[in-house]
Amino acid sequence: MKKQTKKWRKVALTIIFFFVSVALQVAGLNYFLIPNNIFSVGLNGISQLMSLSANQFFGLHIQTGVFFLLFNIPIGIVGFKMVGGKFTILSFINAVVVSILLIFLPTQAFTTQPLLASLFGGLLVGSSVGLALRYGFSTGGFDIIALIIQKRTGKSIGAFSNVANGIIVLIAGFFIGWQNAMYTLIGIYATGQVIDTLYTGYQKVTALIVTSKGEEVIDVLHRDLIRGITILPSSGAYTKRESTTLMMVLSRFELFEMQEAVHSVDPKAFINLLSTVSVSGEFWDADRQLQMKKSIGPKAVTIDAQLEAEQQLEDQLAQLQENQKDA
Repeated sequence: MKKQTKKWRKVALTIIFFFVSVALQVAGLNYFLIPNNIFSVGLNGISQLMSLSANQFFGLHIQTGVFFLLFNIPIGIVGFKMVGGKFTILSFINAVVVSILLIFLPTQAFTTQPLLASLFGGLLVGSSVGLALRYGFSTGGFDIIALIIQKRTGKSIGAFSNVANGIIVLIAGFFIGWQNAMYTLIGIYATGQVIDTLYTGYQKVTALIVTSKGEEVIDVLHRDLIRGITILPSSGAYTKRESTTLMMVLSRFELFEMQEAVHSVDPKAFINLLSTVSVSGEFWDADRQLQMKKSIGPKAVTIDAQLEAEQQLEDQLAQLQENQKDA
């Protein structure tokens, strides 16, 4: 009964923050950025550029939401086919809802001061993205692309996102003047700062989990995530109680799942997230994790089961390489 209550609480929170994220993004775009010709980050900014280009070059007044929807439909379909999962589905639905609201809600400037517009617009869009990621989905666009690339290569698109945002600023400078381009930079910076505050950037993170239920937490983490875990014996300086500190490196897309898994076993567990500059060694992508889960099967995961499954996977990969050499 307790687990069922937690499940419904998780669903309710996801629904609530889904709509909060939508409202924040629409408000930031329609009431601050778009009416002041200040561009947002990622596909939002690209959609704004396309809308402005259609108006200046062809005399067509096509709203930003139309382009945002057109970009996200193929990205969502490809993401669902290649990745699937709740994250991709919720992200795609979020993008569709935002697009529809951008199209049908009026664009009205809450302020005509470009500095205020860039700051508040950036803060609202950043809050939207940060809350979405914190509760297991995203605002679509580049985040779905990032998940696809991470699945295929194990790498992020942080550099690609920075280049895309830089191009948006340069084009904004040519289209609407370098003053507005500088305000766009301020908005992009504000967005990034809020995302980092509410969640984390594209980089991997190291989680330090302090718990009094070490074995139970390890079991649930091995069931839900296929990541290496380092066990560090520890004790409280004040209480002198023995505890276990678990250290693991995760991608940002796994943080929500990790936190939910840990707190389902130990609600009092202390989780500290550290920014990881780089990882040396094998950091498994989603494909390798999926193969491991299939090898382990639906039963409860133990350390021995994971080691056995890892060995089976290595044998399968070695056999595949041999077959490719023979061919």
